[in-house]
Amino acid sequence: MQTLSIQVQDSYMQQFMNFVKESHSNITISKDKDIQFDPYFHERKRELQQIRADVKSGKMEMLSEEQYEKEIEQFFSELEQ
Repeated sequence: MQTLSIQVQDSYMQQFMNFVKESHSNITISKDKDIQFDPYFHERKRELQQIRADVKSGKMEMLSEEQYEKEIEQFFSELEQ
């Protein structure tokens, strides 16, 4: 069995549910628990995986805690001026 994620137009929902009901022996519907809590879960997951890959490859620079503190102090100092 394969798992798919689908989106159904509101106006087509009843027809879709009728189709599923007629095909109940071949289709199982279950809610994605991650999406129940966060509708953008899978998008954020992909973004975080990309960020992690960029950090590992060196494409994205990571600051040390000392560098971060210095840069944030400089940033606020410039804001005050």
